[in-house]
Amino acid sequence: MATLHTVNKSPFERSNLEACLGHAQPGDAILLIEDAVIAALSGTAFEGKMADAARTMRLAVLGPDLAARGLDPAKVVTGITVVDYAGFVDLAAETKATNAWL
Repeated sequence: MATLHTVNKSPFERSNLEACLGHAQPGDAILLIEDAVIAALSGTAFEGKMADAARTMRLAVLGPDLAARGLDPAKVVTGITVVDYAGFVDLAAETKATNAWL
């Protein structure tokens, strides 16, 4: 069973998303929350990295955190799923462990 990785800091201020992508294994899930949701948007410097990661991992972004920042869920990179809080719980329940990249 896979690990759920949560990332909460903007990739433009911290390197925790880069570290997560470097350590996550195929089949793992990565959930972008809080300020990390910006990495889920197309048109950013992270679009290519996120699209590549989506080929081997389950990527998700927390919809309420997109909304809280005025970001459009329709602009999320293909391969990233927008989830609500129940979806966050489902991801945690479907994985053997959770690793928070702070």
